[in-house]
Amino acid sequence: MEKTLALFPLNLVVYPGEDLNLHIFEPRYQQLVSECIEEERTFGIPAFINNKLPGYGTEMHVTTLHKRYPDGRMDIKSRGVGVFKLVNFENPVAGKLYAGGEVELVTPGDGYSAHTKALTERLDRLYDLLQIEVDYDSSDENFSYKVAHKVGLSIDQEYDVLQLDSEAERQLFLIQHLNTVLPVVSDMERTKQRIRMNGHFKNLDPLNF
Repeated sequence: MEKTLALFPLNLVVYPGEDLNLHIFEPRYQQLVSECIEEERTFGIPAFINNKLPGYGTEMHVTTLHKRYPDGRMDIKSRGVGVFKLVNFENPVAGKLYAGGEVELVTPGDGYSAHTKALTERLDRLYDLLQIEVDYDSSDENFSYKVAHKVGLSIDQEYDVLQLDSEAERQLFLIQHLNTVLPVVSDMERTKQRIRMNGHFKNLDPLNF
């Protein structure tokens, strides 16, 4: 299904269901957001990576206008609705300050996966090593979207996740990433322990020769 969206390219990846707070200060985006609020329209955030638009992005809905400043700036809260693929990009749209274009809405795949337990085990191990408390519910639909920003992915890797249709594919991607990251983090923790011990008296067991 194709749809026309006002577009707000950003150097980040937003996932469906994710809340994103934005401070709107450029006149073109003040116009875009004002129209979306007044006309109850959605807008799109295509990922802008390595100085280009690779093609995928997220349709967004303005959920809250927190503050409108006298000079037109705004603080808003928005939420990801779904994934799209750019069909064409017009900058600016005729008669407007902002960009826009036709997008193809990506049909979401299955939101649940048999790999959730394996992913959760690795997440728990990572957060334990980092001594970080992260609150999540692994029974949530599209669980991978909830944790993809919390496992140390690069923006390119986050974009790779955005392009995957099913929850199973996304979870396998995160599992493979964590399989690579966990040994590195674990080794860093051992190094930190050795540094802490340096200069301290040590109780050493005698060796039998």
